[in-house]
Amino acid sequence: MPTVVERPPRLGGLYAKAALGAVGRRGRELPSTELLRENVTVDRDHLAEYARVCGFPVADALPVTYPHVLAFPLQVALMAQRSFPLPLPGLVHLRNHITVHRGIDAAESLAVRVHAEGLRAHPKGAQVDLVATIDAAGEEVWEGRSTYLARGATAPEGAPEPPELPGVPDGPPVATWRVDSGTGRRYAHASGDVNPIHLHPWTAKAFGFPRAIAHGMWTAAHALAALQGRLPGALTYDVVFGKPLLLPSTVQLHTSPTEDGWALEVRGRKGPHLTARIAPDVPTNGAFVG
Repeated sequence: MPTVVERPPRLGGLYAKAALGAVGRRGRELPSTELLRENVTVDRDHLAEYARVCGFPVADALPVTYPHVLAFPLQVALMAQRSFPLPLPGLVHLRNHITVHRGIDAAESLAVRVHAEGLRAHPKGAQVDLVATIDAAGEEVWEGRSTYLARGATAPEGAPEPPELPGVPDGPPVATWRVDSGTGRRYAHASGDVNPIHLHPWTAKAFGFPRAIAHGMWTAAHALAALQGRLPGALTYDVVFGKPLLLPSTVQLHTSPTEDGWALEVRGRKGPHLTARIAPDVPTNGAFVG
């Protein structure tokens, strides 16, 4: 049975709790806990703020990446537990895979579920998947899989990793972004992700970064927003995060049509910060949902 969470966890307190408990013995296996929030409603003002920060139009339909914001507090609550085998401070977001089965309206009442799976070795440590699903009236409408890395940690070998995404062919960029130093703080306010590596240079330096870095999910959302109006209502969005996007920076967005969707890459001077693929979500009966 899932553990029902009545209200969204406060992320600032969870990060502080996790920092205090980062040293010491931890669990060896992933907890079997599934966290559930029921009757989740979207705050329209919050949705509008998120849309503006990420570059989406303000509308009733939820942006593809917005449900991640609803699920993320439950992810953090799960990872902040002492029984969780990897310490939350310093976790690196490696990859994110989102599937939208149909468009979601802001007026719908949602149920958000989160669990962890796939603890496995990585060349630089150990990694794990946090899996979220969102239902509306008993119908699964959205799912996301966030893969995190704990540098220096150990884990048993697991299933083979999905293949890396090929880059976008060279060509002129479709957009140049000047990402200012306040981007991390604005996205933190809109998303609730107050991880200190995104907020100020001095807090980022405590975790080994020369300056604050942009949230990977801000970069993923901002890239997707550039293709608004050209995407189906049901889709998959597979994102691999590359080099940290230091703030401030100037980066370029490159896109290329593929056989069934789009390829995206956000590039900086030293290489890609994000590589992604967008494709339609095709139900198992073979019928396309647009």
